[in-house]
Amino acid sequence: MGERKPIECWLSDMDGVLMHEGRPVPGADVFISRVIASGKRLLVLTNNSIYTPRDLSARLAAIGLNVPAEAIWTSALATAKFLNDQRPHGTAYVIGEAGLTTALHEVGYVLTDLAPEYVVLGETRNYSFDQITRAVRLIEAGARFICTNPDPIGPSPQGSLPACGAVAAMITKATGVEPYFVGKPNPLMMRSAIRRVDGHSESTAMIGDRMDTDVVAGMEAGLETILVLSGVTRREEVNRFPYRPNRIVDSIADLLDLIE
Repeated sequence: MGERKPIECWLSDMDGVLMHEGRPVPGADVFISRVIASGKRLLVLTNNSIYTPRDLSARLAAIGLNVPAEAIWTSALATAKFLNDQRPHGTAYVIGEAGLTTALHEVGYVLTDLAPEYVVLGETRNYSFDQITRAVRLIEAGARFICTNPDPIGPSPQGSLPACGAVAAMITKATGVEPYFVGKPNPLMMRSAIRRVDGHSESTAMIGDRMDTDVVAGMEAGLETILVLSGVTRREEVNRFPYRPNRIVDSIADLLDLIE
């Protein structure tokens, strides 16, 4: 890769980068305020489809991280945009929470279990066996299968929780139908995020804590990739992957000097 331009746009994962198990990562507040004060663009990306951007902004503010709602891009928003581009004003049976249902309503989708064009699976804190059974039968009847993200597990203070990717695998096993995953590492989510902040790949950086979602997504979108070791991936695990980030740092606090 040739010499990159100075970073004008920062894309950052949320869990594991800005916060970890409900607490802010030390230095994250300074990083956010310094990027905003510099006039550079910041967009926080998350595969979490449970919350709306306004909800997430409030939750971040409660732990001292001031990120405007308009600077948050979720897999729910990316999924709604994808479906609206593919089939405007369509119909969907949705397993998910307010972040996903609100995003779909805002692009004009009708949420129904009566012969929907799509089954859309997102994150929820209470997956219902009845909902999963209904999804299986609708897919068997011809509905297209979409998932907000492929993450098999999610974090919680008590430990790992089954997430969208794990539930999707169960539905696939029952139906034989593979879903289309919209969230990271799909470059679709990254490209829509870059367009949202009017960024350019040669001057945009992606910060993440996972090699298998954040780093690979940034790499495939042509961005500078930065792995922080404050979340999921450990330094000794990096060599297991056939690709590498451009930088590896302990935490987002180590990036302050890059903000010009």
